[in-house]
Amino acid sequence: MNEEKEGRRQRGECIVSACPQRVCGVHTLKFYSIAEAYKLMILKKQGGVLVAMILAAVVALFAAQPAQAEDAELKEAIRQVLRDNPELVMEVLRQNSEQVFDVVRDGNRIARERAMRAQWQADMQQPKNVHFEDRPIRGAADAPVTVVAYSDFTCPYCAQAAGTVAALMEHYKGKVRLVFKHYPLKSHDNAEIASRLFVAAGMQDEAKAWALYDAMFMERGRVIKEGQPFIVQKAEELGLDGKKLVRDAKSEFANRILQEDRAEAEKLGIEGTPTFLVNDIVVRGSLPLQQFADAIDMAWAGAENRN
Repeated sequence: MNEEKEGRRQRGECIVSACPQRVCGVHTLKFYSIAEAYKLMILKKQGGVLVAMILAAVVALFAAQPAQAEDAELKEAIRQVLRDNPELVMEVLRQNSEQVFDVVRDGNRIARERAMRAQWQADMQQPKNVHFEDRPIRGAADAPVTVVAYSDFTCPYCAQAAGTVAALMEHYKGKVRLVFKHYPLKSHDNAEIASRLFVAAGMQDEAKAWALYDAMFMERGRVIKEGQPFIVQKAEELGLDGKKLVRDAKSEFANRILQEDRAEAEKLGIEGTPTFLVNDIVVRGSLPLQQFADAIDMAWAGAENRN
C-alpha cells in the first residue's frame, strides 16, 4: 500500500479517493482496500440493496482510473457479496420490478436492433433482382436510394408504413425514389381490385396514379368497404377517365404486372406485407421512422462507396 493511501487510512478516511467530499458514508470506513470498503457499504444496507448502488460504485471507481489489480478486486468482491447473499438479488427484483422490466425490455430492443443492422449489412452483399419496367416511379429518377414497397392497399400496417415512407421522401428529397409492387393478400377484401386500379391509373397518368395511391391509403376503410365504386370515384375526382380505368384494370397488362410482382416477392422470400427493399436491404414490417431512416442512410452510404 502506498504512503498516501496509508495516510488516509490512519486519518480515518477511506482509500477511495474519487469522491470530492473526501469524507462521506464510505470514507469513514477504515479498510485497506477499495474492494473491502465497497463490500461493507453493500452489506450495510438499509431496507435492501439496489443494483444501481452497485453499478454506481463501479462507475465511480472506474472514473477515477484505479489500478488494474484493484479493478479485479472490486469486481470479485461484488461477485462474492452476491454469491454469499443471493436473497439480495430477489429483494432487488421484488422492490424494483418495473425498473427491472424496463431494463430487460431495453436490452431486448437493443439486441434486436443490433441483429437487424447486422442483417442489413449482410443484405447489402446480396444484390436483388428487381424489375422496374412499366412501374410508376415516385421521386428523382437518378436517386441513389430506391425503396421498393411490396404492399397491399387494404393492409393497416402498409398504410402506416406508407406515411413513414412519404415523410422520409420529403426529408431525403432527391435522394430517395419509390416503386410500388403489388402483393395483395387474398384474405383482404378489395385488395386486388385496388392494385389493378392503381396499375390502370399509371397507364393514364403516373402523377395522378400516385395521387390515387395516397387517397387509397388515407381512406383505406372505404377501399375495404366500398371497393371499386369508391376508388373509381376518387380517380375521376383526380382527373382520370373512370371508364377506361375499369377496362384497363382487367387488361392483360394489369394481369402481367400483378403476376410478376407476386412471383418476384415470393422469389425474394417475402411472406407478409409490408416488406421493403431499400436498395438491397430488406426491411420487414412498418418500422419506426428513425429505424427506417437508418436503413436509408446505410443504403445511401453503400451507394456512395460503390461510386
